[in-house]
Amino acid sequence: MPTTIIGLLTDRPLLRRALRPALAFVTVGLLGIGGYVWLADVGVVEAAFWLLDPTSIELHFQDHAGPATLTKAYAIVVTGGLVLSSIWAGETVLSAAFGGQIRDELRQAREQRRIMDKTDHVIICGYGMFGRTIARNLTTNGRDIVVIETDDAVAQTARDDGHLVVSGDASQEPVLRDAGIDSAASLVAAVDDSNVNVQIAITASGIAPTLSITVRVGSETYEALARRAGADHVVIPEVLSGEDVAEGL
Repeated sequence: MPTTIIGLLTDRPLLRRALRPALAFVTVGLLGIGGYVWLADVGVVEAAFWLLDPTSIELHFQDHAGPATLTKAYAIVVTGGLVLSSIWAGETVLSAAFGGQIRDELRQAREQRRIMDKTDHVIICGYGMFGRTIARNLTTNGRDIVVIETDDAVAQTARDDGHLVVSGDASQEPVLRDAGIDSAASLVAAVDDSNVNVQIAITASGIAPTLSITVRVGSETYEALARRAGADHVVIPEVLSGEDVAEGL
């Protein structure tokens, strides 16, 4: 798959949050080095050392002429900036840890890694009663399932049932790729909205033309539209249920 582990991890909200204080820290450090070089006419290495040990500034101006007072004042500003950005970074990590975000990010990373290793699996978009029933039957037959679900509570239910889950809108290409559509055998658009399922079929067939696509629709009026969207099979649950009842009478 084109998605790499590095790309996977760097796309996580926690890392994006931590990136801001990290960039602030680096920016302050670079400004500090540049300012020291300009004010005290020292080399880059010595200026970088002053970031770690501002007391060296006092020793420097004992043997060299220059704006000692201004440089010391600048050092106070730089040191303050480094301290504040460090506190910002620490607060970000701690709040994520106590809020459970680190745990969630690690779980999602592990889950995504397992999905990347899957081949010939079935992607089920929507874990309502229809999608859940299909997943249960396929699992019984030994098939691997990846569920795409927008509702967090429903997604957790799918995880509790033992399935790998991608949270997001299945009509979006990045979400389908996260679900391993490039290596999947088939996809079931099982959302309780015919229009959404048709959109899923359009996106999925555009990414993987050979993928077997089953689309759930609410009425026969959507059947032709779903097939034009790329569906190989169109299912109307109410019709199937009626046929099953009639056969039992």
